[in-house]
Amino acid sequence: MFELRAAGGDDIPELLAFWGGAAENAGRPGDSGPAVQNLLARDPQALLLAVDAGTGRIIGSVIAGFDGWRCHLYRLAVAPDRRRQGIATALIAQSEARFRELGGARSDAMVLDENVSAQSAWWARGYRLQEDWSRWVRPLP
Repeated sequence: MFELRAAGGDDIPELLAFWGGAAENAGRPGDSGPAVQNLLARDPQALLLAVDAGTGRIIGSVIAGFDGWRCHLYRLAVAPDRRRQGIATALIAQSEARFRELGGARSDAMVLDENVSAQSAWWARGYRLQEDWSRWVRPLP
């Protein structure tokens, strides 16, 4: 069993450790406590966690960011020992409910091309690859 809840500042150390083992981290800068704290300060409901109902351990996460116009999903991750138990589906569904409440009309997800197992989770929820777009990135100095 698991429960969904918004992350809080006290969750940051465990969350960073969780992402280190459960999230796809190839080719991207590491996450940091200050970055997560900034997210929580700007939008306290954007970072959704799945926690084990018995232990309180973080077993899943997603960032459901809404900029007032578009809905973006990032950092969907589920603990390897808890996959295929409906956790990703529940996180995505809760994020989509949040977006509807905020007035969002369309949601997109950031998924690495090589992360085939994650792609199947998005496919199962009705997301489709938009092949005519590429993501352009520039690190800010």
